[in-house]
Amino acid sequence: MTVLRVGVVTLFPSLLEAFASTSIVGRAIEAERLRLHLEDLRVHGIGRYKSVDDTPYGGGSGMVLRADCVVAALDAAAAALAAPVVPCRVLLTPQGERFTQNIAEELTGHGAFILACGRYEGFDERVRSFVDREISLGDFVMAGGEVAAMAVVEATARLVPGVLGNVDSARVESFSAANRGLLEFPQFTRPLEFRGLSVPDVLRGGNHAEIDAWRAERALERTRLRRPDLARAIEENPASNPPRRRDRR
Repeated sequence: MTVLRVGVVTLFPSLLEAFASTSIVGRAIEAERLRLHLEDLRVHGIGRYKSVDDTPYGGGSGMVLRADCVVAALDAAAAALAAPVVPCRVLLTPQGERFTQNIAEELTGHGAFILACGRYEGFDERVRSFVDREISLGDFVMAGGEVAAMAVVEATARLVPGVLGNVDSARVESFSAANRGLLEFPQFTRPLEFRGLSVPDVLRGGNHAEIDAWRAERALERTRLRRPDLARAIEENPASNPPRRRDRR
């Protein structure tokens, strides 16, 4: 049975405890498909008050997370996971590479990883010498990395075999290889008619080849409109273009 092992280094483990007991993540943990360890950074603090941050050398506003505390927490999380592979160590920082579905698949495929949540003015630069990669949710700044950690955990946990009820749910969707990296095609369910809007005829015809072609065309059309950068990359590869067919709405 495939088990994904994930550690999260955080000053606020309580922020993730409720998250870990609900929805897909909670079910994955209950089914023993996901093992989630929360490592309290404060435990590795220095002195009477367990301080994990200090003022920056050279002056400036804010406080910086100490390298010795963060690395000690990363080491402790790795030991607690007891993974059969060396966990990939990841800093969650606005300076990292943008998180994508491909990265989620890579982390899941590795089998074990540790996320370090930043706070204050970020990490002492030397922490970067003890991690494997840096990840960002996008070009914006939050108060800390806990929300980003939740996003990464959920995105990876749902890829573990057996977590989702339908294996195709994680196979054919936006950004997936099975969908050629495009945005997902439009989806419809009951009622057949709603306030003058109806389900396209092709989806009710039962011709699976036509349905597949319609979905491929709609996925490319939607991606051209909403994410032209993705569409251009796909269209540069003629083999990936969908078969042409007469439109049936």
